Amino acid sequence: LCLAAVATAFTPSFNGRADSMLKVTTQAGNLPVDKSMQGIDSNPTFDPTEGDGAALSRNNKGEVWNKQRARPRRNRKSPAIRGMVRECIVTPNNFIYPLFIHDEDFNTPIPSMPGCERHSLDSMLKEVGESMELGVGTFVIFPKVPDELKTNLGVEAYNPEGIVPRAIRMIKEKHPDAVVVTDVALDPYSDQGHDGVVEDGKILNDVTINQLCKQVICQAEAGADIVAPSDMMDGRVKAIRDALDSEGFTDVSILSYTAKYASAFYGPFRDALDSHPGFGDKKTYQQDPANGREALIEAALDAEEGADMLMVKPGMPYLDVIRRLKDASPLPIAAYHVSGEYAMIKAATEKGWLDEKDAVMEALTCFKRAGADIILTYYAKQAAQWIKEDGLY
Repeated sequence: LCLAAVATAFTPSFNGRADSMLKVTTQAGNLPVDKSMQGIDSNPTFDPTEGDGAALSRNNKGEVWNKQRARPRRNRKSPAIRGMVRECIVTPNNFIYPLFIHDEDFNTPIPSMPGCERHSLDSMLKEVGESMELGVGTFVIFPKVPDELKTNLGVEAYNPEGIVPRAIRMIKEKHPDAVVVTDVALDPYSDQGHDGVVEDGKILNDVTINQLCKQVICQAEAGADIVAPSDMMDGRVKAIRDALDSEGFTDVSILSYTAKYASAFYGPFRDALDSHPGFGDKKTYQQDPANGREALIEAALDAEEGADMLMVKPGMPYLDVIRRLKDASPLPIAAYHVSGEYAMIKAATEKGWLDEKDAVMEALTCFKRAGADIILTYYAKQAAQWIKEDGLY
């Protein structure tokens, strides 16, 4: 029984004559193909194997043959071979899982970030425990602070009984092997919605650093393993390193937001923390998205000032910056898969336009390929589950 399908098509004539009708026999994909490719056209007009400038030749078996020795597809011909030569592999060890917390006894969904929520502290502990079972061991905490506690000086940022120090202590008590990262900036605590202290519409650099030094000491005393200054004030890494060392916290690491851009991709994050700027934007301290070389200046300064790891934020639109920093610095490089990137994948998934798992794992792999050693992603727990289900970890 012949399963070949016959198709009729019109093709334009190359010599100005009326279109000729070709009768093409197309074999089903699971049937053998006559690799000589002879006799397949009832009225052939061109044979790539004939003529002085033939595009193809024929091998010893009379089959069409492209005389090319190097064939990269040989390294892609099976899952086993693709796995053997794969250059970048993402594991849960690469992840930092951002968690939003608030001082309530219930969780609040974040509409612009489907699947994410502001956790109560008890829920935070549960999420940490479940994630650690999947191999995710590092977490960064972002607090939603009540408006009545917000001030221009952000003094709540270094309240030892504030939500972040309490959260750190709770995690370290219940999950001592968990690595706790803290955000260092004033915007969650500011009634101005900015990362620093404001005077006459200007963000004060050195005054802000004064407050950040108090903040990191409070976090270190609570048990933070890594502090992550995201404020983008000039010279803050040196001051933070000196503050930590002078108080005996020489083992507390600094993950510096080295190349944090004034990006349009932060909106859902600011929804989560209710920390949208009260006026203007953050372009006087965060980097211009048009600038790539500028990130190298920031990286050199942060490394000299004592940073242990360097971060690029956002991630996907700035893969070139990740690569620049990887090539320029021996320090580990982190990429932040930010809220806007997360929300875009979620929205496209809900519309049925993307396969969520495939899109997420491709994005995370792209970070590794670009040079990231560390990936901050809201998909950390889900991606770890997918990796486990696929037997990759």
